[in-house]
Amino acid sequence: MKVGIIGLGLIGGSLGLDLQANGFATQLVGWDRNEAHAQQALELQLVEELQTPENMLQDCDLVILAIPVSAIKGYLVKLLDHASDAVTITDMGSTKASIITSIKAHPKRHCYVPSHPMAGTEFSGPSAAIPHLFVGKVAIICRTSESKKDKVALVEKMYRSLYMRVRYMEAEEHDLHAAYVSHISHISSFVLANTVLDKEKSERAIFDLASGGFASTARLAKSSPEMWAPIFNQNKEALLEVLDTYV
Repeated sequence: MKVGIIGLGLIGGSLGLDLQANGFATQLVGWDRNEAHAQQALELQLVEELQTPENMLQDCDLVILAIPVSAIKGYLVKLLDHASDAVTITDMGSTKASIITSIKAHPKRHCYVPSHPMAGTEFSGPSAAIPHLFVGKVAIICRTSESKKDKVALVEKMYRSLYMRVRYMEAEEHDLHAAYVSHISHISSFVLANTVLDKEKSERAIFDLASGGFASTARLAKSSPEMWAPIFNQNKEALLEVLDTYV
């Protein structure tokens, strides 16, 4: 099984580590638009070699998009434009409805399996990759009726090889649940950190006085805003409902 991973940060890199270790991938190649990150991923042995997305489509059985949701739509269309029926494509995006809608009419829609592993940390980049990140977590697969059965089965097999629990949802249901159990936590953490920084002009005073409660609550504010801002934007309808409830 040859697997290609596009995006070699926390999720893509951790995926690479475990898919090599558990034997699911007999060959593992990767690509990242940040060349320094790509080289670092290679040095850390998150992937065996670097390969362009175009080349992945030629000889990979499975191609995985582990990039910010703001970039998934564009890359997904390009991949589907050049995909053969032999390749399976999935993504790790934290929103699903908007992504699925963007390629609904594509003639190769059946090659794509929308998914989301509910796992992560507040860190980013290849150096953040860790083994066993996905163990015991839930992987969501959406809108299986629009994907070929063998391709859904392959993505299921990948997640089970990571010791994840596989669940199935409609995209809109997924986005609402994700807003409640994940997205609102990040918003709250970002707002808390920014509020404190705005009022406490001295960072030294914050960290001298802050107890474990503040550190725990603000931990997620270390997460990449470049990744989370597009998630909030794409899932804004569900998030507005959740924020109303929260307020």
